[in-house]
Amino acid sequence: MNEPRARGRSWPSTLSPVSIALAMLVGDAMREPAAADGPPPNIVLVIADDLGPNDLGCSGRAEHRTPHLDRLASQGMRFTAASAAQPISSPSRAALLTGKCPARLNLTDDPPGRPDTPAQKLLQPRIEGFLPLEEVTLAELFKQAGYATGLFGKWHLGGAEHSPERQGFDVVESPPANTLSSEKFIEANRDRPFFCYVPYDDPPIPLSASPDVVGKNRDGLNPTHAATIETLDRAVGRLLSTIESLGLADRTIVVFTSANGGLHVPESTGTPATPNASFRAGKGCLYEGGLRVPLLVRWPGVVAAGRVCDTPVALTDLAPTLLEAARINAAKAVGPLDGVSLLGLFRGEELPDRRLCWHVPHSTKQGGRPAGAIREGNWKLIEQFEDGSLELYDLAADVGETRNLAAAEPARAKSMLAELKGWRARVGARMPTPNPDFDPAWHRRQDVGQDPSRLVTAATGDIRLHAKDARVHGEKLRYEPEPHKNVLGYWTSQADWAEWEFDVPKPGRYELEIQQGCGTGSGGAEVAVEVRGENGGETLTFTVQETGHFQHQILRVIGEVNLAAGRHTLAVKPRTKPGIAVMDLRRIVLRP
Repeated sequence: MNEPRARGRSWPSTLSPVSIALAMLVGDAMREPAAADGPPPNIVLVIADDLGPNDLGCSGRAEHRTPHLDRLASQGMRFTAASAAQPISSPSRAALLTGKCPARLNLTDDPPGRPDTPAQKLLQPRIEGFLPLEEVTLAELFKQAGYATGLFGKWHLGGAEHSPERQGFDVVESPPANTLSSEKFIEANRDRPFFCYVPYDDPPIPLSASPDVVGKNRDGLNPTHAATIETLDRAVGRLLSTIESLGLADRTIVVFTSANGGLHVPESTGTPATPNASFRAGKGCLYEGGLRVPLLVRWPGVVAAGRVCDTPVALTDLAPTLLEAARINAAKAVGPLDGVSLLGLFRGEELPDRRLCWHVPHSTKQGGRPAGAIREGNWKLIEQFEDGSLELYDLAADVGETRNLAAAEPARAKSMLAELKGWRARVGARMPTPNPDFDPAWHRRQDVGQDPSRLVTAATGDIRLHAKDARVHGEKLRYEPEPHKNVLGYWTSQADWAEWEFDVPKPGRYELEIQQGCGTGSGGAEVAVEVRGENGGETLTFTVQETGHFQHQILRVIGEVNLAAGRHTLAVKPRTKPGIAVMDLRRIVLRP
């Protein structure tokens, strides 16, 4: 989601291809040398769901009983301008665990997504129905560095074939979040570094809490919601007590946050669950009520107690932050990430200026319309995709986003829009397309008659061709394995090419998606993709897009092909190579 000011891979013109290849191998050792101050820290990452920015006592919600979280805030740093990676749960979790923005992952809505209806002016792009296994998670990187890894709670990023066990977690209990299990995990691993991920399924609907806790909160705006948050607070309190009783507090980083902002619209009995106070809207929307989340960080000896930070940050920043804290070199392990490390902020330093960007090309269940947004300092621009209208807000003077200044500040709006569009191109964001079945009357009724909770079935029949399974032809091209790249790389010879064999179980028309990366200065190669079966085939061509770095992978649909049932081959053959290399290629997906 973030747009860090990172450089792409570039090489001096005097280097030979062999020298370049050797340079690209540097970084086999993922871990940085151990620091003089002892072993790497333990990490406990707790994430709630649909918890509003003002739902905790420490953030001003006096009627909510959150003494344990309030104490956590007093012992460390509380962020007042933290944003979700997406105002929707699953994409935000995926960004948190990978350090990559949802648009780059093509996971911009809860999988499998919401169905299109005639009420929409725009058809939503198809999204991934899970977090692909080829994406490297925090758990995988921590495990490779010697950490014990455990997940206790909500995964929500795929079923059995894409389970957390296959994404680096040694111990998994999901769902629901089980505080006792996470405590046992911590106790069992007290003598080694551990990564304990606790994603609670609270306080989303349907709201529930024990009658005695609801009774204690009967004077609140929503007693059941308040009781659910108190129950969450108690669970976090037990977790903190375990860390402290085992003498681990001084070498354990504790992070508490929420996947997205609070739910502000009725979705079932007992909702809306939370008012987002001065912030506009809530979950599913790109206004601050949907993006702002609580963020608390405790790290004794590094984060000063009682600090409040007003610097805008995002959940995408947590991956590079925690990796750097654990002395794991993310650039060597997986390449540049979309977030930036916050360790400087933890130490009281300033964070360099940057832009935060979001991409929601969907009509969300909570009523949000397809849109994109960018924040520069205190200025925020929202682009509505349905009609191209712009909204510009000065969050310093108008945090409730009530005064649209786009007409009054046309130059600023134009500049920020150009930056937003440039970011979308760099991360390979999928855009919605016109709906040929659009019904204006239904649109005016704002989806009356549409059940927003009804989800389409995840796309079935995807044919996935991975880099590791390719047959490689030529001199330089080769498969570069995990954990570093997991791509076809060293594509420095135009004559080199790769091919796959695969079976098509069901005939039909398939869109062809590639996942490619290309460093600055090496883009522009023309590449042919030849798909052949027993009765002939088709050829698609595309131009390699620069992504800023060969390991900055983006997803691109390059066309469609008709496939008969049976055995096929797919070949990727460069036709030109204007730069030092063609590209890095991670996978190809044929999607019915």
